[in-house]
Amino acid sequence: MSRTRKPVNPAAQNGLDRLKEETAAELGLKDYKNTYKGALTSADNGRVGGHMVRKMIQSRETQFGQGSVQATNGTATAVHDVNQKP
Repeated sequence: MSRTRKPVNPAAQNGLDRLKEETAAELGLKDYKNTYKGALTSADNGRVGGHMVRKMIQSRETQFGQGSVQATNGTATAVHDVNQKP
């Protein structure tokens, strides 16, 4: 696995930056883009990333119609166990 900080899809960088700003604003972190991240707690920075991932997963599930994923108590659970033999 590569250890470069080069994005896999450079065209997606602007979209991810917008999502990060939107998520930080929803969490009450104003002007996140211009804020020195070292002044924030690791919990705040992690919360932004965690909520971003949650939004991306929700978006994909909606896009795919949740065909093989079932929402249970806020978590996604596979409907079929791939390890279980028929």
